[in-house]
Amino acid sequence: MATAAAASASEAEAEPKAGPEAEGEEDEVKAARTRRKVLTRAVAAATYTTMGPAWDQQEEGVSESDGDEEYAMASSAESSPGEYEWEYDEEEEKNQLEIERLEEQLSISVYDYNCHVDLIRLLRLEGELTKVRAARLKMSEIFPLTEELWLEWLHDEINMAMDGLDREHVYELFEKAVKDYICPNIWLEYGQYSVGGIGQKGGLEKVRSVFERALSSVGLHMTKGLAIWEAYREFESAIVEAARLEKVHSLFRRQLAIPLYDMEATFAEYEEWSEDPIPESVIQSYNKALQQLEKYKPYEEALLEAEAPRLAEYQAYIDFEMKIGDPARIQLIFERALVENCLVPDLWIRYSQYLDRQLKVKDLVLSVHNRAVRNCPWTVALWSRYLLAMERHGVDHQVISVTFEKALSAGFIQATDYVEIWQAHLDYLRRRVDFKQDSSKELEELRSAFARALEYLKQEVEERFNESGDPSCMIMQNWARIEARLCNNMQKARELWDSIMTKGNAKYANMWLEYYNLERAHGDTQHCRKALHRAVQCTSDYPEHVCEVLLTMERTEGTLEDWDIAVQKTETRLARVNEQRVKAAEKEAALIQQEEEKAEHRKRARAEKKVLKKKKKTRGAEKRKADEDDEKEWGDDEEEQPAKRRRVENSVPPAAEGPDLEAETGLFGKSAPADVAPSSKQERVAAPKRDLPKVPHDSSKDNITVFVSNLPYSMEEPDVKLRPLFEACGEVVEVRPIFSNRGHFRGYCYVEFKEEKSALQALQLDRTDVGGRPMFVSPCVDKSKNPDFKVFRYSTVLEKHKLFISGLPFSCTKEELEEICKAHGTVKDIRLVTNRAGKPKGLAYVEYESESQASQAVMKMDGMTVKENSIKVAISNPPQRKAPEKPEARKGPGAPIVPRQIYGARGKGRTQLSLLPRALQRPSTAVVQAENGPAPKPAVAEAPKMSNADFAKLLLRK
Repeated sequence: MATAAAASASEAEAEPKAGPEAEGEEDEVKAARTRRKVLTRAVAAATYTTMGPAWDQQEEGVSESDGDEEYAMASSAESSPGEYEWEYDEEEEKNQLEIERLEEQLSISVYDYNCHVDLIRLLRLEGELTKVRAARLKMSEIFPLTEELWLEWLHDEINMAMDGLDREHVYELFEKAVKDYICPNIWLEYGQYSVGGIGQKGGLEKVRSVFERALSSVGLHMTKGLAIWEAYREFESAIVEAARLEKVHSLFRRQLAIPLYDMEATFAEYEEWSEDPIPESVIQSYNKALQQLEKYKPYEEALLEAEAPRLAEYQAYIDFEMKIGDPARIQLIFERALVENCLVPDLWIRYSQYLDRQLKVKDLVLSVHNRAVRNCPWTVALWSRYLLAMERHGVDHQVISVTFEKALSAGFIQATDYVEIWQAHLDYLRRRVDFKQDSSKELEELRSAFARALEYLKQEVEERFNESGDPSCMIMQNWARIEARLCNNMQKARELWDSIMTKGNAKYANMWLEYYNLERAHGDTQHCRKALHRAVQCTSDYPEHVCEVLLTMERTEGTLEDWDIAVQKTETRLARVNEQRVKAAEKEAALIQQEEEKAEHRKRARAEKKVLKKKKKTRGAEKRKADEDDEKEWGDDEEEQPAKRRRVENSVPPAAEGPDLEAETGLFGKSAPADVAPSSKQERVAAPKRDLPKVPHDSSKDNITVFVSNLPYSMEEPDVKLRPLFEACGEVVEVRPIFSNRGHFRGYCYVEFKEEKSALQALQLDRTDVGGRPMFVSPCVDKSKNPDFKVFRYSTVLEKHKLFISGLPFSCTKEELEEICKAHGTVKDIRLVTNRAGKPKGLAYVEYESESQASQAVMKMDGMTVKENSIKVAISNPPQRKAPEKPEARKGPGAPIVPRQIYGARGKGRTQLSLLPRALQRPSTAVVQAENGPAPKPAVAEAPKMSNADFAKLLLRK
């Protein structure tokens, strides 16, 4: 088909130009565009052509019919190019610009996986067959291709293959494809395609070789291996040979000895096909395989029921196979797991570790290591293991050096990763050196590599991460040890240590002691003493330890003069250190005191604000009451006294004024109305709710109950409104909202389900918007039994595939941020951080599909301007969450003492009953409020205790 399209295109191209020269050139350009579109359609149609044993004849027929149609299209387009110009010009120009952009992007970052895929798709769409092939080759050198990408490439090449050379090229592609992943479909395509070349020299042996390799690779696959066995048997059955019967018998017997799905049907087919009775040994092997199948079925069914990538299910399957210990099956389950989890570095590490320690087959081990670094090039541990494996199996030094250079360009996301890969390479170079010789090529290469490593960390790494990744100068320390111990070059070692100390390490005692130990082992006493004297003057973390080492050395080896000098220097230094520590402690205490004063000031300001707010609320209630009380049942004198009391004490809630006033008038002997109506509408609404029965929480039902909070306080009938929302998770037994003593909804409730799985599913409703606020749904846990329990949905450790973005404008939506982020990779999730009211805080977390995409996004997006806001982008690494302080820890000498009587015997609990009449509580409350008010009053904690006589005087006071 592709050939017919190309022929039609060449015929159209051969037509002579007509008209003026300019018009002819324009027509030629238009015709070329049309031919490209025709060729594209031909390739697209040929890609999905059904393959089979008689492919050559079918393909020939299809090519003729399609070729005629495409030739007619090309000819008509050539004769009237203007007719199609408007269809293709705009789209083609847009695709060409996108192709140029993608090529430029790949020239900057060759490890951008999505960029490769998009470029191949566009080039294929435009019919640029040569460029498509080059792009695919380039991508396959860097990344292993997925099954879909390989099948698409193979179908394109198969449809363009016309002679034996093309067929050999397709064979080479199949060989590359089967090395990337274990893909039964690719092996099946490989076997079917090889059948088409059976007529060539050695074609039959080629087909059998391909099928045998396919069986050894995926024949044990319990769900997909059956297709390979059946295809092989069908091929052998179709060959007219005398020996074919024995070959088919052998395939049946081999297949029945392996635990595969649908084994019973295969056994029945064998019984029907075979003319002789099935041997007893075959039946025994078949029964044994059936027993093995029953052991494997739970793991296979778990894979079938789970959703991709099924990592946990594969891990359990791998553990099971490791216990059995069959190397072939262990290798197969690892390969199956990696097909869906190819971007999980830990899985590659576990697989390669098994091969390194158990199988130790060179080709297999190196192949797996190579695939691992191609799948996860950002993981330094995989590169280090690859270099060690290559050294272990005696790979050529030049190949190892090239691999190390690839590792440096892999794009690690941490500065310490570059230090680790340099360490691995330098260790390898050190093991190559014969230190018995004074000078050698390997030694010079090692020294040159050390110098290059230091320069690379200083320029490349420090420029990118603003740190070298090696603050302790471990590479320089290793170089100094090698020079001192193996090369007997103490002069070079001292130069290196001097450079180490000038990089900010002179204040650490352990660095000086490391240098001192090196001098003791390979230097002389004079340099040891010099190093310790400098250490005494420079060390700031543990000066006592350094001073002790100096005195010990002088006591063992020094003269009296050396001892006197050492004692004088250590005493002077320690006195200065103690003085500095005292000053630092005083400064820290002053800062703590300032913070406490600021906290007290803020607390006092909040209390004053609260008092003013209560006064305004009380005055408003008085005004409303005066407007409603038309009958004026109270006299002027009787009405004035409660108003004054409210203004002074300011502690009685407006909704409780009626009952409290009645109690007071009774105590003081004044007349009062028999029935006092509620003073406000709020009281009338809340009055019925006070009679609601209080249901104690049953902690035995915590496993089927969820705690719902952050609900709007203004929500009416929360049980009615929340029930439909939670019934989507399962049958709801009860929705129990919590009300205050006045009957007001407190913004949280308990939802009890009939089944535990419904409660677990309800946790997925966390952060659902209810009434304009994010509703919090968490497990119901008794804090008294689990005081350290804390619900936090998100990870608090380093996540290399997730970004933390700050400085976003509050108006930025999730869709707008996704539009910005998806230009740098596949975005899996975006979370905008909000407060409890659902308002944005200008922060966001963006999760990418891979670590490499996240690292690319950091480099491109950090400092970007979004709606006139400059954003900051970094890899997500949240700080450690501080554990809540225990009450004992907060009772420091400078902490304010809160009198116990303010909050009652058990703290600030709002649901506790007070056995003291409200009238007797008012003086205490008034004093507390006056303490936080503008006029200074004596602290409540200093008030003298009141006796029974004092209480009686208070009650009788007018």
